[in-house]
Amino acid sequence: MDLSYSPQEEAFRDEVRAFLADALSEDLARKGRNGDELTKADMDGWHAALNARGWLATTWPQEHGGPGWGAVERHIFEEECAMAYAPRVVPFGLGMLGPVLIKFGTDAQKAEILPRILDGRDWWCQGYSEPGAGSDLASLKTRAERDGDHYVINGQKTWTTLGQHANKIFCLVRTSAEGKPQEGISFVLVDMDTPGVELRPIKLLDGGHEVNEVFFTDVRVPVANRVGEENKGWTIAKYLLTHERTNIAGVGMSSRDLDKLRTLSRQLLRGGKPLAEDPIFAAEMAEVEIDLEAMRVMNLAMLSAASEGAASGMQSSMLKIKGTVIRQRIQSLIKTALGASAAPFPAADLPDNALSVPADAAAAAATYFNNRKLSIFGGSNEIQRNIIAKDMFRS
Repeated sequence: MDLSYSPQEEAFRDEVRAFLADALSEDLARKGRNGDELTKADMDGWHAALNARGWLATTWPQEHGGPGWGAVERHIFEEECAMAYAPRVVPFGLGMLGPVLIKFGTDAQKAEILPRILDGRDWWCQGYSEPGAGSDLASLKTRAERDGDHYVINGQKTWTTLGQHANKIFCLVRTSAEGKPQEGISFVLVDMDTPGVELRPIKLLDGGHEVNEVFFTDVRVPVANRVGEENKGWTIAKYLLTHERTNIAGVGMSSRDLDKLRTLSRQLLRGGKPLAEDPIFAAEMAEVEIDLEAMRVMNLAMLSAASEGAASGMQSSMLKIKGTVIRQRIQSLIKTALGASAAPFPAADLPDNALSVPADAAAAAATYFNNRKLSIFGGSNEIQRNIIAKDMFRS
């Protein structure tokens, strides 16, 4: 199976490559290749470069600042950015809240918030998961009690990615205890500098600071900051998660990493022969390549459906499962190909008589371990299988 592109689409690919060659600095691309942690300035700079080109909000309609691309253009753009090791655009404002506001927000909310996402004045983070309410999100406990024209919020969110950079957070909060758990949830926007909001870092095993806890103590938020109807936030939550899960699949990054794996398999020797000639390893590479090609077609179909507002939760769950499994399998094969060179130690820390470490090995362990989270966040793959089963049984 192979995808073919029209001359116009190939011309668009050339245009994207030319833009990346001009706008993406070697330092930023090097950080991507090495798996280095990006600074806020790095991410802000790339955000601004894409916005200046009009290529930032790729999922938004033109009337709200999107480029007006179809599914193929979006696929090509994401693939070429991944191949060039460009930073992934921080998705919380652009890929999650933006589509939510476009579909469910008031005209006033769209007019105020969408331009601030585009020009970078607001950096959003996501307040969904809680201790005890991760994949079982409907069991969330953070409460928002009505007090006149305000909600008073008390509770805790966790695994808040890049929250240390954010000045805004969109939250799911419980506004009613009546009926089913899903029926008493609302979607609320909160300024991070509101009194009573406290952010605490969660340090990762490698010392990085990617995620956080956020505590709310008597935080007063205007009712006007609610998106959609009170107690109807679960519908919005599911819509947002459809966009998030599609984004997690990472088709472009899998294509890039598969290319890296192919190169390594030709360069590295086992028993005096290239690893690519090992029948077992070659079969594993072929299997993942076939799965990725099939997922590329599915991703195009999903992008097309999403642009028309027709993407289903089941389809996004299927893409999330398959995409994350493929990404993890590729990283596992890279680690296997590198062997002892993929040990999680910086080359500078190895003794002089240590084995020669290939350049590709530097980020192998960190990337492998970090990617173990892919099948958990955004709704664990086990939960996604339940969603698919329920949808199929209903039909």
